[in-house]
Amino acid sequence: MGIELELHSRRPARKGSSADTLLRASYQHGEALARVLGALDGHRSGGRGTHRSGALDALDRHSSGGLRRVDPYGDTFFGEHEARAARDEAVALARRCADERRRAALLDLAELLEACATTPGSYLWCRGD
Repeated sequence: MGIELELHSRRPARKGSSADTLLRASYQHGEALARVLGALDGHRSGGRGTHRSGALDALDRHSSGGLRRVDPYGDTFFGEHEARAARDEAVALARRCADERRRAALLDLAELLEACATTPGSYLWCRGD
């Protein structure tokens, strides 16, 4: 299980090559990212992410739900406006995260969400498997 992150200049096609729109990518934190984001919504993921922590509970109380949309087993897209709100969630969660690998994954996600939010027309593609 893992989530690959790809920032594209426009919404990429799910089929065929999307290399022509790829601006940046991150593949190194996939497993840690899937675990922490999967834990945000254990009900949607069929119980696969049921481990809760105080950090996740705190995020749930104060978030708009952007990161909860990410499916560790499917594809999720963030446009520039959605990315701005989700970036704030990722930073808030990283601040509360005690696990180094998961914190690094969240900060990497936050960096790509910031790039998406400041790049007109761009999309961040979260590719779960």
